[in-house]
Amino acid sequence: MKTAVPPADVPTAPERGRLRQILLASLGNAAEWFDWTVYVTFAAVLGPQFFPSGDGATNVLETLSVFAVGFLFRPVGGLLIGAYCDRRGRAAGLRLSLLLMAGGSLLIALAPAHRTAGVLSPALLVAARALQGLSAGGESTAMSTYVTETAPRRRRGLYSSAIYISTTLGTLTATFLALLLRNTLTPDQLADWGWRVPFALGALFASYGWWMRRGVRETPAFDAVRRHARRPAWQVLRAHPRRVVRVAGFSLGATVVYYTFATYLPLYAQVHGGVAANAALWASVAAQVVFMAALPLLGIATDRFGPRPTLLVFGGGFVCLTPALFAVMSGSAVRLFAVMTAALLLFGCYATAAPAATLQMFPTALRSTGVGLSYALTVALFGGTAPYLNEYLAGLGHSAWYPWYVVLLCATSTAFFLRFRGTADADLTAAEDTGPVLAEDGAVRG
Repeated sequence: MKTAVPPADVPTAPERGRLRQILLASLGNAAEWFDWTVYVTFAAVLGPQFFPSGDGATNVLETLSVFAVGFLFRPVGGLLIGAYCDRRGRAAGLRLSLLLMAGGSLLIALAPAHRTAGVLSPALLVAARALQGLSAGGESTAMSTYVTETAPRRRRGLYSSAIYISTTLGTLTATFLALLLRNTLTPDQLADWGWRVPFALGALFASYGWWMRRGVRETPAFDAVRRHARRPAWQVLRAHPRRVVRVAGFSLGATVVYYTFATYLPLYAQVHGGVAANAALWASVAAQVVFMAALPLLGIATDRFGPRPTLLVFGGGFVCLTPALFAVMSGSAVRLFAVMTAALLLFGCYATAAPAATLQMFPTALRSTGVGLSYALTVALFGGTAPYLNEYLAGLGHSAWYPWYVVLLCATSTAFFLRFRGTADADLTAAEDTGPVLAEDGAVRG
């Protein structure tokens, strides 16, 4: 059944105030990803608090398994909050995701340790990560949809850089906080109460982000189709299953790359690479600063050359370089910095091109649900399990296998990129309900 949508002459967001709207949304996104990232940043400290084993490596593995459990709820969040965005609006979805994240962080901050509450302790940790998983699954699609629909048609790559600039700002803040606590508290203080501080601050930051997002205006593209989507989740699965698969294919390599090189690699370097904790964290900070500075330039390049070439640079780069990046990383914070910087710059090609490329595959009335479901499911299956899989293979003595796993997924994504024929300035308010034209060979043409 077709979804009626209005004519194509939907007005775009006015130039005046557009950047302010992006800033308000981005501040909330930074708070969201501070909360999400701080968990893995403090994984080595959290393990003994919530799990009874005295083995440090086992504690880390168990803590990372809960990290992966949080990802299992991301598809549910992508589906539910995506559908909420398509029925109530992108701005409403942005506010809802922060409420859930604030609740999850507060629950971790207040949860009793295992020595006090026994099995209730890890159960509360799992419940908190479930809330955060629901939130993160909805935030990704709500933020991408909002920014892409707000941006000028020929500046979507540049505006999309705000998504990962704010994401990285949240990650950097979590890293700086970890450095501060590790250098001002004794190990006993950090284990006793210090680990609760970042989660309490995370709940506060998310609450402030929610308050800031009250000023976010709805996108004109959604306002034009507000009355037309009744059951967006059902419509997406029934009418556009192939496009759900395409978005998943686009996301395969990127999600594993991001959670390997931007989130997990400093911990891996500490546990398996012989890099001191402080040195690894500082290397991560420096690499992420370079990444943030480069993102607007990569966004301009995406607007100049189109999403397909930059997506191919990302995919082809990791297919060729991943084994080498892992080979030179160990034993030095300088090497860790170099590896993270190279990986993040390549990932930036995806970060600035993918939002508009994937969103143009779906009509406006179903966009958040379509992208949210497929992206969050892919992140749950491949991104959330990446740190655990790497740790598990290393424990078996097969750490050399993991880089080839990354290569395989990036090669799969590259095959999907090669079939994409959309444009950076494709009309995201098209009159027809089918989105970009689908060629007979399955390629997407804007």
